[in-house]
Amino acid sequence: MLLVKTKLKTSDRHGIGLFADQFIRRGTVTWRRSRVFDVAFPPKSLSRMPAFIKKQFLKYSYFDHGKKEYILCFDDQRFINHSRRPNIQSCPHLDKAIRDIKKGEELVCNYRDYEYDWFERRRLNEKSFKK
Repeated sequence: MLLVKTKLKTSDRHGIGLFADQFIRRGTVTWRRSRVFDVAFPPKSLSRMPAFIKKQFLKYSYFDHGKKEYILCFDDQRFINHSRRPNIQSCPHLDKAIRDIKKGEELVCNYRDYEYDWFERRRLNEKSFKK
């Protein structure tokens, strides 16, 4: 569940992005997994999805290697984009600002921080993602 004010805007990184709608101080927890709202799926559930649904599901979910399950965030957290120079440190259950983030700045994380094989699992080339 997002714990800071954000809004969705067009991103020059990848379509839609998640942007700060307030100043976020370094060290602030910006998102925490909610067992009530963020839904967990066992890996076998993907085999029952039509290909077009699976592609969409993988775009907006992440795999928690510790719990061995896919997590689909219920809120706009799913629109956070990848960067090799993140301002958010992500893990499977918590995101935190690693520097001060100005209002209007895009929140970005390194997908490999919370799912080390994010790109391989989706058969995507990390180099095709900007910055």
